[in-house]
Amino acid sequence: MEKNSQKRILELCKQNDVKFVQLWFTDILGQLKSLTITTEKLPSALEEGASFDGSSVEGFARIYESDLIARPDPSTFQILPWTSKGIRVARMICDVADTRLQPYDGDPRYVLRQTIEVLKKHEFVPYIGPEIEYFYFADSCVPKALDAGGYFDLTPIDVGTELREKTVLTLEAMGIPVHTCHHEVATSQHEIDLKFDNALKIADAAITARLVIKEVARQNGVYATFMPKPIGDQNGSGMHLHQSLFKDGKNVFYDGNDPLRLSAVAKHYIAGLLRHAPEIAVVTNQWVNSYKRLVPGFEAPAYICWGSKNRSALVRVPLDKPDKPEPRRVEFRCPDPACNPYLAFAVMLRAGLKGIEEGYDLPDPVELDVYLLNEQEREKLGIACLPDSLYAAIEITSKSTLVREVLGDALFNKLIQNKRIEWNNYRIQVSQYELTKYLPTL
Repeated sequence: MEKNSQKRILELCKQNDVKFVQLWFTDILGQLKSLTITTEKLPSALEEGASFDGSSVEGFARIYESDLIARPDPSTFQILPWTSKGIRVARMICDVADTRLQPYDGDPRYVLRQTIEVLKKHEFVPYIGPEIEYFYFADSCVPKALDAGGYFDLTPIDVGTELREKTVLTLEAMGIPVHTCHHEVATSQHEIDLKFDNALKIADAAITARLVIKEVARQNGVYATFMPKPIGDQNGSGMHLHQSLFKDGKNVFYDGNDPLRLSAVAKHYIAGLLRHAPEIAVVTNQWVNSYKRLVPGFEAPAYICWGSKNRSALVRVPLDKPDKPEPRRVEFRCPDPACNPYLAFAVMLRAGLKGIEEGYDLPDPVELDVYLLNEQEREKLGIACLPDSLYAAIEITSKSTLVREVLGDALFNKLIQNKRIEWNNYRIQVSQYELTKYLPTL
């Protein structure tokens, strides 16, 4: 690490009386993990990293090769805006290395770094802006809503509005700019949109935002959840991903002569997203519950098509500021906020890049409400479906050369194994629906 970066971080800790530093990383599922060290140990951690046992981290090392090193990224140093009984704590996001200090191929952050390097070979820099949806509930046991608001409603100031405002201020205090925030469609559902930035920085911001949203809720006596579909008859929570590629500082998705202002590169990219969406779904939508959201009629994409005005489409091209190059982007609408953003961004970007490399043809846009079409009408338009269950997604992904290439053999096999276990655990459960429907009559 550069001496100037180390010196700056140590000076910030001293000036702000920081006592502890949390070293963050995620497991294969995107669950945030942390080692905590005192500031006295920080110089050593900055130089050499901090060792930990990877055998207990999902998707990490096997028992006989368990020693791993968390290497702090100095650009991610932030003092947490809250304290624990007056004690100041900072955080740094880490890259995981093996004992030879080589990048560990099971680290999700490394997977995204590798994808960014692949894009760099084409001179592309990927930018992403996520819309993070979530619910506030009274507690974590029952999905009891705190309000009866709807889309863009200004709920009572002492419920969702104040919580969102506190969350935005906390995020911005941590150097994470927020584009906008508002109430979402479902009762007690909210959304915070992060300002677009390079893919790695936004993935770091996304895992930070999830913690901040939960922490602000906890401090105010409520519970925030990113569960994709907590209420059966309400819309679920997605994480729509706005994305574009830049080259030499210019947005290569923009073409002023095209009716939708989309370049040929953008069209190939969209075609890549559409073609590979089913096989990356187990990464972008990784839970059993994810597929309770991806059903027709609840504003989540169930069908594979694209359009500009069509919010039932999997990929949408927003038409705001049509004559300005920078905002031209595509919106991928199936991911949910409970995914691992590092892995989700990686497979999504590589799917789009594959469309560019192979010159995939983009089908015609669909501006109809696809939910209202019957099966024959969808078939005539060439509209296929996303997987309708985690099991279906696993079966498709397990055969995917694209996802295997992005994740690497070890991480790919571990993900498939983990998801098969989850599906098997789920399918032996007897739900309240089954008891209510069958027990009295069968």
